[in-house]
Amino acid sequence: MVPEGRPDGAGAGEESARLQAAGSVRKGCDLLANSQHGCLQSRRAQIHQQINRELRVRTGAENLYRATSNARVRETVALELSYVNSSLQLLKEELEGLDGNVDADQPQSEGITVPMIPLGLKETKQLDWATPLKELISGHFGEDSASYEAEIRELEDLRQAMRTPSRSEAGLELLTAYYNQLCFQEARFVSPARSLGLLFHWYDSLTGVPAQQRALAFEKGSVLFNIGALHTQIGARQDRSCPEGTSCAVEAFQRAAGAFSLLRENFSHAPSPDMSPASLSMLEQLMTAQAQECVFEGLLLQAPVAPHDCLAQLHLAQEAAQVAAEYRLVHQTMAQPPVQDYVPFPWTTLVHVKAEYFRALAHYHAALALCDGAPVAEAELPALEQIFLGLPASSEPRGPALPQEQEDRRKLGKAHLKRAILGQEEALRLHAVCRALRRVDLLQVVLAQALRRSLAKYSELDLEDDFCEAAEAPDVRPKTQRRPEGRAPSFSRVKVADIFHRLGPLSVFSAKNRWRLAGPIHVARGEGGFGFTLRGDAPVLIAAVVPGGRAAAAGLKEGDYIVSVNGQPCRWWKHADVVAQLKGVGDEGVSLQVLTLLPGAEPPGSGDRRPALGALLRSQKERGWETPGPAQASPRPLLGWNRKAKRGKAGRRLSPAPHP
Repeated sequence: MVPEGRPDGAGAGEESARLQAAGSVRKGCDLLANSQHGCLQSRRAQIHQQINRELRVRTGAENLYRATSNARVRETVALELSYVNSSLQLLKEELEGLDGNVDADQPQSEGITVPMIPLGLKETKQLDWATPLKELISGHFGEDSASYEAEIRELEDLRQAMRTPSRSEAGLELLTAYYNQLCFQEARFVSPARSLGLLFHWYDSLTGVPAQQRALAFEKGSVLFNIGALHTQIGARQDRSCPEGTSCAVEAFQRAAGAFSLLRENFSHAPSPDMSPASLSMLEQLMTAQAQECVFEGLLLQAPVAPHDCLAQLHLAQEAAQVAAEYRLVHQTMAQPPVQDYVPFPWTTLVHVKAEYFRALAHYHAALALCDGAPVAEAELPALEQIFLGLPASSEPRGPALPQEQEDRRKLGKAHLKRAILGQEEALRLHAVCRALRRVDLLQVVLAQALRRSLAKYSELDLEDDFCEAAEAPDVRPKTQRRPEGRAPSFSRVKVADIFHRLGPLSVFSAKNRWRLAGPIHVARGEGGFGFTLRGDAPVLIAAVVPGGRAAAAGLKEGDYIVSVNGQPCRWWKHADVVAQLKGVGDEGVSLQVLTLLPGAEPPGSGDRRPALGALLRSQKERGWETPGPAQASPRPLLGWNRKAKRGKAGRRLSPAPHP
């Protein structure tokens, strides 16, 4: 006898089995995910251990490099430092890639593109800002240095953060913010007769050799170098299989070239090879060439060019020839001393490979235009001769004219294909010579794919009864529709405020000036007011003192700056604020504290015109400095202030002290 509840019981058992199976699948997925996460964590730990080991090796080699005077020992240690520097850069790049796996999935490139050359960041040691800044704040500025510990800690935290910026726009903003802060600190704490007393320690990006200087300009130059280097890394990470990626890569390499150009023009005495004029010129050329390569890739992605479109294929040939010309120039620079002594050999080889590859690519597109392209109109012949023969548009043809018959076009196209094949074989040979490049599988795939494509086209054109030796194909004239130029970093894009703004406006309160504080000085109100005239903003200047008046009797002098009104600090007050405060006092008068600049101080607004990185300090508005405009005080007596008052400007900038 079958119980009535058996069917339900069987269904419940099947459902339970399905749930158990589903749970097992989920558990398996969780175990797989946990296993993958555990592998990533294990690999991260290994990389951190390797980085620490390399850092210990670098510290020992650095100490030996400084201690020894033997030239051969220093050369050996420099070679070891270069190897350690390369290993550290590779480990940090791998660690960056592992950290990216935790984030949202990044767009993967489905196309095959030639790899780019990114530049490693300069590394630096931790720096103690507290000791020298506290001495300056207490000694020169006469302030309580203990009250500025928060500002000093903020500056130290900013420098610590910029040592390891992320490979993104956020990292660029961090470096730019620190650079702008350095401009503030140089304007406030550095003078021709006094430095900060800090030893800035940076490692060479190309060789890993340590370099140090006490000049703040070296710190600024190294940060600017890292801004350019970070742009190269961002450009190399772009997905160049889509138009948006190529555009972003072009922009990044242009910014990198602009940063290196700006550094080369304004930083002359570099203690490290990577910041020498020769190295910076080479890096600028390299980034321009890589931007030109991205321009060519963008043209290929805009719209597929049909093989029978003769003019379009010829334009691509010229663009490829332009890229090849740029890389040939870079290779010539890398092969000359002193650059050849510290440029990595894989860089030189890759640049040479690209020069051969793109020259061969130019011949390949020229062959497609001749063999597959439709016959061109007679009016277009001068343009074609200009491309192939390198003739100006208005000149008479010198040499053989371009063939118009199909058979002659086939033979010339075959000659171009022959040069393309020879160039691609040479690129593969150069690739095989360098052991570091042999590990770049993607580059070998690109070169082999191009060679197979050229050989297949050549076999189509190679007829069995073709016993005539093909003539030598002419060079393709380089030309581009868009030549990328270097673009300087946009410092004004990142708005920052002076960390030490409490010390007062930079126009007066800087290490370049010496001053004396007087007060509090009590000034009573007379029948004609207080007996002085005010001018300027932040701080407000006493432009003139009425002879025999209350201000003159109290000891106020023309050219004094008002820094306190009735015990309220007013270093940052506007002209109208001080006037309003004076109008509000009664017959009892006002208590003022004033500052007098001593002889030998720089007049406010004259600035530091020294050449080292001085040109990098543009106006405060362009830098995005959020400080009030300084008062432009004159070191001479102001004799024409009443004539300005007659023109109706006394109420804004030149105001007599309020009357009773």
